Amino acid sequence: MGMEGVVERATRPARVSEPFIDLAGVQKTYRMGRLDYPALRGIDLEIGAGELVAIVGPSGSGKTTILNLVAGIDRPTAGTVSVGGRRIDTMREEELAVWRGEHVGVVFQFFQLLPTLSALENAVLPLDFARRGSKRERFWRARQNLALVGLGDKADHLPAELSGGEQQRVAIARALAADPELIVGDEPTGNLDTVTAAEMFELFKRLNGEGKTVLYVTHDRELAARAHRVVSIRDGVVVAA
Repeated sequence: MGMEGVVERATRPARVSEPFIDLAGVQKTYRMGRLDYPALRGIDLEIGAGELVAIVGPSGSGKTTILNLVAGIDRPTAGTVSVGGRRIDTMREEELAVWRGEHVGVVFQFFQLLPTLSALENAVLPLDFARRGSKRERFWRARQNLALVGLGDKADHLPAELSGGEQQRVAIARALAADPELIVGDEPTGNLDTVTAAEMFELFKRLNGEGKTVLYVTHDRELAARAHRVVSIRDGVVVAA
């Protein structure tokens, strides 16, 4: 299903009064040796439930830091981060890990599949860690997610036996394990060719159409332009949203 030359902005849902994602006065400073590096310098950003949002900006601008804060992978130095009406920046580590496992699916640029496990075994991992349901139920859900991303016939293949696009589809199936409300992608198409990247975006758009909020970082201006909204970051601040 090649999508070359097609630029289509997804239909934006109506905003509700309370944002699904709310970053207020967010700062993030990393300690590098004896120096402090300010990655975010005071971010205010609201994203509504069901939006499909692209984050763009130069390397080092703070895009991935925002994604990590929203996904509960990192914590702000100052400010507040709320997702789904909950302050995730104040959660204890154990509470945050449980929240993340239930509410967020993360898709990375380099897939991060375990090479000795089959596609099915990779897709079932989050459910195994969460001990959700019986083993039979977990594998049934993982098979359903592989079928959803078009890999129902390759469940027994190892990552090395799959193309880059297929590996990324397995990573998306893994991200969908707990049926999360929020999907975040850190350059999810950055390691793929143009046609396969467009196919990946179509899958994100389909998931968004089913009600999931999707937030992704990309350097691809064409893919960014298809989102409901593009948030531009430069030098740790929002310059356009």
